[in-house]
Amino acid sequence: MQKTLVVEVEKIKQHPRYKKRYKVHKKYKAHCDEGEFNMGDKVIIEESRPISKDKRWRVIKKI
Repeated sequence: MQKTLVVEVEKIKQHPRYKKRYKVHKKYKAHCDEGEFNMGDKVIIEESRPISKDKRWRVIKKI
């Protein structure tokens, strides 16, 4: 997994009955050609063709 980043996306949802807000996390494996990213960087990903068994996303740029 030398060209793979694991990107965590966080969403804020609201409970339908109790109206409490809570965070939901999901992880995506994204393909990147350059190794210029570090842990904690914010990136933009886009959906692409299947690259491997788990990778369906591609990193576009760092924010």
